[in-house]
Amino acid sequence: MEQQIYKGKLIQFHPLKIAKKEQLTKNTFSLEFEIPGSLRENFKFQAGQFVSIKFIAHGKEVIHDYSMTSAPYEKKISLGIKVNSFNGATSELFRNYNAGDELMVGEPSGRFTLVSKPSEFRTIVAFAAGIGITPILSHFKNILHTEPRTRLFLFFGNKSSEELIYREQLDNLARISSERLQIFYFFSQEKTADQFFYGRLDEKKLNLIINQILHLDDTDEESTIWDAVDEVLICGKGEMIKSLANACYHHGIPKKNIHFELFEEYNDDIYPVEKEFPLIENVEVEFKMLGKEYETHLPDNREKILQQLLSQKFPVPYSCKSGICGSCECYLEEGEVELLENEYLTEKEEAQGKILACMSIIKSKKIKLNFDLS
Repeated sequence: MEQQIYKGKLIQFHPLKIAKKEQLTKNTFSLEFEIPGSLRENFKFQAGQFVSIKFIAHGKEVIHDYSMTSAPYEKKISLGIKVNSFNGATSELFRNYNAGDELMVGEPSGRFTLVSKPSEFRTIVAFAAGIGITPILSHFKNILHTEPRTRLFLFFGNKSSEELIYREQLDNLARISSERLQIFYFFSQEKTADQFFYGRLDEKKLNLIINQILHLDDTDEESTIWDAVDEVLICGKGEMIKSLANACYHHGIPKKNIHFELFEEYNDDIYPVEKEFPLIENVEVEFKMLGKEYETHLPDNREKILQQLLSQKFPVPYSCKSGICGSCECYLEEGEVELLENEYLTEKEEAQGKILACMSIIKSKKIKLNFDLS
């Protein structure tokens, strides 16, 4: 039986049987699901996407999102999952569900994706920390399978070698595709033989990586590997993403080619807001959500729309507050806003009148929004 639920957007759930469950490290595990023939179309996905899992934890129904490690050509759904605390919901998922059990799984979603370009020579660099490797693994498997001319570099940070997940899979990929894939492991709480690989992945470490690893390009003696980078993928916690995204941008990578996926709520802007806006006071706001009409007044436009509505206790959908997840996507039906840089909306969607409430500054005395997209 198909179920639907609203979590910012309408998610369609289907019962899937767990085909395989494996503990990877002390606090991570994987789940693999069987996809029956009748649901193959529903579970087609792109590399880098995630699914939502609905399950019972501590007597309550919860929904959590988990990125896929499988690539589309593998025709299966495989997830890498981290248990953050013994009493958390995910620990209940690990303890209470095993191979053969059914879970309600949402259809694939997310925009941490790349346009496939199998005929081009490309260089793609990825930075991951901890469980952030999951969508990167999906991307790299897919690219190695579908883009014979693309070369890949992965910089993967963990606290220690004991917590490093998917090392066997990653090392096998690097061995099989040694001419196209290079992987470098970094540890923040474990001393390494080479001091270069000790510490967190951040702006300082990126400077060293550019100068010591991505410097000589065998395919072009007049430029460096970094000069040839076409796309950057970053997945991890907010501070890491902010540091690396800004560093990549300052080192010449256009923002549109820097893609990131967040693994926690993050309330800060990834890129600094460089514009100033005229002050508008006593703003009238109307919005529709789940078929209900709401009205309120905001004191001014100093803060973005989502943050102000949340401060007034309205149940507006959100996850990241940083323009990454798209949970607060809505239509601007009346009024004017300034949509700041975000990782989610396309130019076409912006032209259709869509905005992200978490990245929008009000520029008129009244605005009208519609969060019911479907």
